[in-house]
Amino acid sequence: MRPPALKLEGVACTFVSKDDPGQRYTAVQGITLTVGAGEFVSVVGPTGCGKSTLLNVAAGLLQPSTGSVHVFGQPLAGINTRAGYMFQAESLMPWRTAQANVMAGLEFRGQLSMNEARAQADEWLRRVGLGGFGDRYPHQLSGGMRKRTSLAQTLALDPDIILMDEPFSALDIQTRQLMENEVLELWARKKKAVLFITHDLDEAIAMSDRVVIMSAGPAARLIGEFTIDIPRPRDVAEVKMTPRFVALHAAIWAQLREEVLKGYAQQLKVA
Repeated sequence: MRPPALKLEGVACTFVSKDDPGQRYTAVQGITLTVGAGEFVSVVGPTGCGKSTLLNVAAGLLQPSTGSVHVFGQPLAGINTRAGYMFQAESLMPWRTAQANVMAGLEFRGQLSMNEARAQADEWLRRVGLGGFGDRYPHQLSGGMRKRTSLAQTLALDPDIILMDEPFSALDIQTRQLMENEVLELWARKKKAVLFITHDLDEAIAMSDRVVIMSAGPAARLIGEFTIDIPRPRDVAEVKMTPRFVALHAAIWAQLREEVLKGYAQQLKVA
């Protein structure tokens, strides 16, 4: 039986305060999560529940305090070289053109000549609708175009696993829906494993094969999982009007709502 692309088992992450070594904060605890090869899995939960922490563990950027991470059946040691990471924050280098930004990872790998890397970058810019913008710098691109460039930068490396941390949260709704559909179209071609972090329940349901729910922190855990049995291909705007989408949204929100309220209450205490 083929092992999952990504498996987190019994993962906990506890952080020690720099100012007071005796003070500890457990972000996530007892997390067991799998993402199959070719599966699109979204994680939803309240603000501050540790969703991005899980993604950093999956990327190998953060070593879990306890538990294990396996990538296609092999223990993860160090950076997950089979994963591409699309961050929430702006990740483009301002001194590089769009083409040079997409080339960056290919250059660092050193497996292609400069001409080959340039041609591959141009091809990916074309695929994300930026075929004529390779010579533009990030400040010359709109927010949506910069996100498209970041997407091309991630996919150009042809990763087996794609990690996405709220990549479209800063976009207007129209651009966001265009980007969501674009990701789904590109994903459908090669069916990479995707672990997608989002605050937007509509987005999670419209895009995913499965949606998993995290509790409020501290020591956040997984408290629910829903299979999204809506036929593909999907248009993220049109699918929201279907009865099955409405039913899934109601069922997931019924479980998520209490955790969101808990998370909000905790933020008020801190404030």
